[in-house]
Amino acid sequence: MADLSALYQDIIVDHYRAKHHAGLRQPFDVEVNGVNPSCGDEITLRLLMKGDRIEDVSYQAEGCSISQASTSAMTDLAIGVTVDEFAELVAGFREMLEGQGKIQLDEDRYGDAIAFEGVAQFPARVKCAMLGWASLEDALKSIHSRSVEEN
Repeated sequence: MADLSALYQDIIVDHYRAKHHAGLRQPFDVEVNGVNPSCGDEITLRLLMKGDRIEDVSYQAEGCSISQASTSAMTDLAIGVTVDEFAELVAGFREMLEGQGKIQLDEDRYGDAIAFEGVAQFPARVKCAMLGWASLEDALKSIHSRSVEEN
C-alpha cells in the first residue's frame, strides 16, 4: 500500500506542478467563481459547451495543491463528455471522498482522479478536492438555468 500511496502522491504533485487546462480561455459560455472558505482556495472556471457535450473547461486557481491538482485531473475527465456523463463522474467522485477511504474508484473511468482516494481519510481536505468539481457543476447548472429561461 505504501508504494500505491507514494504513486498517488506523485500524481497529485505532477498535476499541481503542470496543471492541465489551466489559464482562462475564450470562447466560453459561462464563468463561475468558487471559494473554499475553510482553507482559502479560490477558482475562476470557464465552461464552453457544444450541444450537451462539454467542449472546454479552463480555470485559474489559487490555493492548496489538493484543490488545484484535483481540478486539473477533473478537466481531463470532463472535456468531451456529456452533461449526464459528467454528473455520473462527479457523483462517484463525491461518494468516494465522503466514504472515508472505504470506496475505490474505477481507474479506467477516473484516470488520475483515483489519486485523491487518500484525501477521503482527511475530512478537512474533502472540500479542497471537490472545489473544481463543484464549480463545474455550478457552471453546468448556470447553463441549464439560462437555457430554461430562454425557452
